[in-house]
Amino acid sequence: MNPDIFLKKLLDINLPQVFNPYTDKCDIVDMANAPEIRINNLLSYLRATEGVVDSIWFARDLGYRGGRRTGLALTDEYHLHLMSKQYLGAFAHQATKGPLVKERTASIIWKKLEELPNPPFLWNIFPFHPYENDDPFSNRCHTSAERKACTSIIEELISWLQPRQIVAIGNDAYKGLTSLGINCEYVRHPSYGGQSDFEKGISKIYGLSN
Repeated sequence: MNPDIFLKKLLDINLPQVFNPYTDKCDIVDMANAPEIRINNLLSYLRATEGVVDSIWFARDLGYRGGRRTGLALTDEYHLHLMSKQYLGAFAHQATKGPLVKERTASIIWKKLEELPNPPFLWNIFPFHPYENDDPFSNRCHTSAERKACTSIIEELISWLQPRQIVAIGNDAYKGLTSLGINCEYVRHPSYGGQSDFEKGISKIYGLSN
């Protein structure tokens, strides 16, 4: 597999009440060429991490303040400028109008990334933004049927990157990965009071001192 084939698989998925940041455009906040910008963000990231990363962090799905806007898992606009620092050769640009939007989960994730000598590849078991009916600026958990539509994407990503370690962030990610027979470490999701447990869990896995 290569980044272009991986992208093609993402572009081919179209589900109701799901925002695909690589094909869909929000009439309220997006620039006219927002999907193209997010595609370029992702392709740059994929090319910069191929053969370099040795672990993958899987979270649940894209949030409306984060990956929906950037096209990058666990990454909000506020941290886009750090992409080239953490992942050499990568670049990322804002695809929306107005000021940068910050997401709490992304802030915690990126704070921890800066402690790692070799940052992981960031992804979600459902790589799109599922939202509540008639409210595109909301977050909901994807359904099992939606996740199954993306099973081949997860499997091919792991086969392609050949990570030494896989970390599931939160229960939903852990259940989704283990249901596919994928061995992974579990850490608590940093939202809803889980920040301390998340940080301690990552530190333990990577042998970091708190």
